[in-house]
Amino acid sequence: MFTGIIEEIGIIANIERSANSCKLIISAKKIIDDCKDGDSISVNGTCLTVTKRLAGGFVADVMAETMRRTNLDDLKTGDKVNLERSLRLSDRLGGHIVAGHVDEVGTVIELIPEGIATLMRIKVSSDLMRYVAVKGSVCIDGVSLTVTDVTDTSFQVSLIPYTKEITILGLKRLGDKVNIEADMLARYLERLMIAPNNEQKSAIDEEFLAKHGFM
Repeated sequence: MFTGIIEEIGIIANIERSANSCKLIISAKKIIDDCKDGDSISVNGTCLTVTKRLAGGFVADVMAETMRRTNLDDLKTGDKVNLERSLRLSDRLGGHIVAGHVDEVGTVIELIPEGIATLMRIKVSSDLMRYVAVKGSVCIDGVSLTVTDVTDTSFQVSLIPYTKEITILGLKRLGDKVNIEADMLARYLERLMIAPNNEQKSAIDEEFLAKHGFM
């Protein structure tokens, strides 16, 4: 589990590709201080396992399914990536609970300056938009952000200067692909609201959520 608070920007030092997988060699400093083989690290929002700790970074394998579902297959040597170590029980939860399981790859379709911030709009599928709501949380390339606007097939977030400085989101341009993970709480709520196989209907419905301030 992760929080969506990026700890460091790493650099792809090398990529070893094979038919159905690839090996990423990532240069990093801060996050490898207490890193060991077998640890989980979020790379652009994708949970990867450290297969070998290096003096100046780490190695992680990317399987075929992960390559299909994320933007990691598009990485090149020298590219920068967002990095975050897995959450410990003693850590503060500064963002929101992130699994590191990317739902789909979105496309940056709008970048609008607004004062010192930048409004970024991302196009995704209508299916994913069921789990995205204004003022709700979403994870973009591993960064926890608050949704400011939605349409049927897109959502908008606001990037403050600090976020643009300490993550790779400040480097994004129109047409760039980004990993998207919807808030898992939205998925659980949907599951609770749908009665499987016509079984007893859940007490949690739209009226219940509205009454208790969730809608």
